[in-house]
Amino acid sequence: MLKFLRAKQSSDSRRTFLRKSVALVPIASIAGCDLSSTSSTTTAGTSATQASATPYTPVFFDAKEWTFVSAAVDRLIPTDSNGPGALDAGVPEFIDRQMDTPYAHGALWYMQGPFHEGPPELGYQLKLVPRDVYRMGIAAVERYCGKTYNKTFATLDAATRDTVLGQLEANKIELDDVPAGTFFAQLLQNTREGFFCDPVHGGNRNMVGWKTIGFPGARADFMDFVNQDGKPYPYGPVSIKGERT
Repeated sequence: MLKFLRAKQSSDSRRTFLRKSVALVPIASIAGCDLSSTSSTTTAGTSATQASATPYTPVFFDAKEWTFVSAAVDRLIPTDSNGPGALDAGVPEFIDRQMDTPYAHGALWYMQGPFHEGPPELGYQLKLVPRDVYRMGIAAVERYCGKTYNKTFATLDAATRDTVLGQLEANKIELDDVPAGTFFAQLLQNTREGFFCDPVHGGNRNMVGWKTIGFPGARADFMDFVNQDGKPYPYGPVSIKGERT
């Protein structure tokens, strides 16, 4: 999927991919959020909307991990002439905030052993919860980049970062503690979610993801436009909290 998100893709192909990505964002992941905490306050005690005007301070990720996440999501959905990217949408903030939800702690999963690698149709079988996947995966990728390129991931040029991400996606890099494909899938899925979620969760800043694909957001009624295929939605999106752009 990485190939569809490269900066050189056409406007139509990028928009098509992003539209399809919406269908791949599972409701269960957003259902794991604690809206009572994520929608009303941040660590600074300000609203999510107010916080977007000032630099976000990560709570889960340390400085090196935060730099990695920002550099990685910037290549998964880059800002280019076709539209805004993951950094514009505040995706790193979304992912960091997700790490303090029941979802990231694995509280919604059955996490009793034994843990054995099984066929894909059996679903996720590892003992690692999302927080562990990120912590171990980032450290392992940074060790690989240091050994292979003598640089950190974020200091690699864009093309080399794409190469590393592509190798992770294809499971062509041997990482310690976590399968490369599992780490990439976690990162890509959360990047999609952060780009298309309601801003109440910390991502989709200024609803740039919704505007990119013409999604109306949390409007109470837009049935008049459901069957008007190919006709742009004439009104901007509305967030759960009533924010408009």
